[in-house]
Amino acid sequence: MADQPGEHERTMAFAEIALGQLKALRQSATPRNYEIWYAYATGHNQSLNQSINEQWASKGTLTDGDMEQFYASYISSTRITDKLDNVGSRVMDEINQVMSMIDAAIGSASNYNESLADVTNRLGNAKDREGLRSIIESLVQTANDMHKDNRALEQRLSASKEEINQLQENLEVVRTESLTDPLTGLANRKHFDDRMARAIAEAVERSEPLSLVMTDIDHFKTFNDTWGHLTGDQVLRLVAMSVKQNVKGQDIAARYGGEEFAVILPNTVLRSALNVADHIRRAVMSKELMKRSTGQNLGRVTISLGVAAVRKGDTLQTLIDRADACLYAAKRNGRNRVICETDPEVAGGAPEPKVA
Repeated sequence: MADQPGEHERTMAFAEIALGQLKALRQSATPRNYEIWYAYATGHNQSLNQSINEQWASKGTLTDGDMEQFYASYISSTRITDKLDNVGSRVMDEINQVMSMIDAAIGSASNYNESLADVTNRLGNAKDREGLRSIIESLVQTANDMHKDNRALEQRLSASKEEINQLQENLEVVRTESLTDPLTGLANRKHFDDRMARAIAEAVERSEPLSLVMTDIDHFKTFNDTWGHLTGDQVLRLVAMSVKQNVKGQDIAARYGGEEFAVILPNTVLRSALNVADHIRRAVMSKELMKRSTGQNLGRVTISLGVAAVRKGDTLQTLIDRADACLYAAKRNGRNRVICETDPEVAGGAPEPKVA
């Protein structure tokens, strides 16, 4: 189907603007980055444009982390909403069709009752065998029609049940997508915040331990700048896999943002959380990274980790702040290590701006 007059020229102009932005900022021409700048060029998403302009004005550039945040906040969230709206619309269509079938069945039942009443009157007035035969044939035909209508309704209801079951599965998929980081497959920041707040409340209410591990990839920016965005994504997936393989049960592994990850450990004391964190650290360090396009060995990746346990009066932010302070201490003291809030390194000073 041909585009409307001028549509080709208009969309190509948006594409040129998007490509121009990628060139100006020397960003990788990934589908994600292109989609962000194309949306920016159209101007349809004012919140996205405002956020980009503010970030650009304050920093003079936009990092991969910034682009990822724009995508998560303004592009992927819109897709989730569109999917929910689509499924909701299909559910309403299905319900309307079923209601129409039920209305038709009610009408058929009413007609059937009227036919029975008419047959009753005719039976009382029947004078001979032939008249009685005609009445019985009419009654049989009415019963057959009613049976066909009921059968059609049963089939339609059965089909609707299957369709609604499928829609329920679709909703579950969309719900999972809304809580999952698309790159790593871990819980996303929204899911982490919700579960962390709930875990703190439950731990305090039940007087149970709760620990939080915050982890950050060492020298990630340098690695990303040296080997490129796609290889950087590969590093993020490698770390995510190592994190995921070392948590179990009710533990929640999440991508906190950029190259930072978090692990919620319900009913886990600080010492046990330290063991989990060190298992994750060793798992990451044990893997050698290969550049897929060339097969070149890029060496090993390391991470730094901070661990804190919930205290009475903690909020989501206070617990995160303490775990982050431990993470900063691990960075300051050589990286590729785990530090908890009882370690002497933490008491040495307030958190500094985080370094990769």
